[in-house]
Amino acid sequence: MRKIDPLMNAMWQDYLNLNPDAQKIYQLFSDQNDEQVINDHIALRTFNVAKVSINQVAKPFIEAGYEAAGEYEFKAKKLYAKHFQHEDPNLPKIFISELLVEQLSQETRAIIEYLVEQIPADAVTADDFCFSGRHWNTDYATYQQLLAESEYAAWMSAFGYRPNHFTVYINALKSHQSLEAVNQFLLDQGFKLNTSGGLIKGSPDVYLEQSATLANKTAVQFNDQTVAIPSCFYEFARRYPLPSGELYQGFVAQSADKIFESTDAR
Repeated sequence: MRKIDPLMNAMWQDYLNLNPDAQKIYQLFSDQNDEQVINDHIALRTFNVAKVSINQVAKPFIEAGYEAAGEYEFKAKKLYAKHFQHEDPNLPKIFISELLVEQLSQETRAIIEYLVEQIPADAVTADDFCFSGRHWNTDYATYQQLLAESEYAAWMSAFGYRPNHFTVYINALKSHQSLEAVNQFLLDQGFKLNTSGGLIKGSPDVYLEQSATLANKTAVQFNDQTVAIPSCFYEFARRYPLPSGELYQGFVAQSADKIFESTDAR
């Protein structure tokens, strides 16, 4: 077993607890592909506050041999992201985004700073920080206040640190050769997909196609009440070869921008 495997397995279990549809979808593909369903990437979220910056969240992955491989900007959503890759092609890429807090209103900045202050220092340095959940107390009114300015900030306030999504690598499927076929299969099975920017985001021209389910609603315990809100989703990615013949390994900001909307409140 690789050093990183227990962490990956624990993240997967935490993710399934919030997104039981992912287990159903994984099993459907597993049954048709000799139990070979490869994970393209895992997405994590944070704030660009020094205590919990991208590099802090990435620490256990970097210690396991991952290296920074690309960076991306999402101006409308006020986000910056990096992705990390391992030389072992069987390990998923890690995509970590952070909310650019300084670009938000003073009220929202103050809320985020208050949330981050509540995280114990030793929690941030622990290897399990990336799936350790919420470290703060907050109420539903605060969630709604954040939601009015940033869906991303509201999601973070409710769920804290944990995988936002895992991703089925379509190229490795024997059962479905295209993203169109995957999407139709999922729709036929009754799953709801993200239609922002179309069912398929991207194209062979940008060497990447992506689609995603809409996030499951999960009951979240706030200080004052329990409310069902969108939690995590499952993504599907097909990669295309570059002119060099190598498969594209990065991400397309314009497409990822629409994928983020899988967790939007509905």
